[in-house]
Amino acid sequence: MKSPFTFIHSAPRDMEHGKLYPAVFLMHGMGSNEQDLPGLLDEIKEQCHIFSLQGPILQPPGYAFFTIEEFGKPHRIVFDQVIIHIMNFIEEAITEYPIDAEKVFLMGFSQGAILSKSLAVAMGKEKLAGIVALSGYTPDFVKNEYSKHSVKDMPIFISHGTMDMVLPFQWGEASRDLFTEQGANVTFKQFEDGHGVTPEVQQALITFLKEQM
Repeated sequence: MKSPFTFIHSAPRDMEHGKLYPAVFLMHGMGSNEQDLPGLLDEIKEQCHIFSLQGPILQPPGYAFFTIEEFGKPHRIVFDQVIIHIMNFIEEAITEYPIDAEKVFLMGFSQGAILSKSLAVAMGKEKLAGIVALSGYTPDFVKNEYSKHSVKDMPIFISHGTMDMVLPFQWGEASRDLFTEQGANVTFKQFEDGHGVTPEVQQALITFLKEQM
């Protein structure tokens, strides 16, 4: 891989020669790293490739994928560039690993959820089989200025805590409404907690991915 990203990859232990497998691309939240999310998918790790990307920007105690101009508004130039890098990473992974190009999924938490939602818009159902977006939002410039690809019938899982003090719960609802209006098949999971992933949400996202795979 020629990617600028540091990443970790896992594959099913007993892969059949010539068989293509689904792939899930993971993106962590601000201040975390590529080790953060793979454990959420332990239950399905023998069914798919899992690529966990580390953000390229140092953000103690970990890393970030993009910087913020103001609350709810990423720096556009940085954001656009990382979107391009992630799309290129996915395309390269599909050529280098036995991946079923019709079963490519994205999953992210916080910054990773923001990227997942934005990539759904930028790539569309033609290239993505679904996304899991945990506690994020959809930037206004993505909604208003990105070239939109169809998400009609795309399976989209969105979760958000009603007591989220980092990114408001209402932003999760707004993303739900945005994708529903565009014809996506949205599963919305709200939970009585803050900015995180509860065991209930984890089980719900596993069920969602199993159904899509």
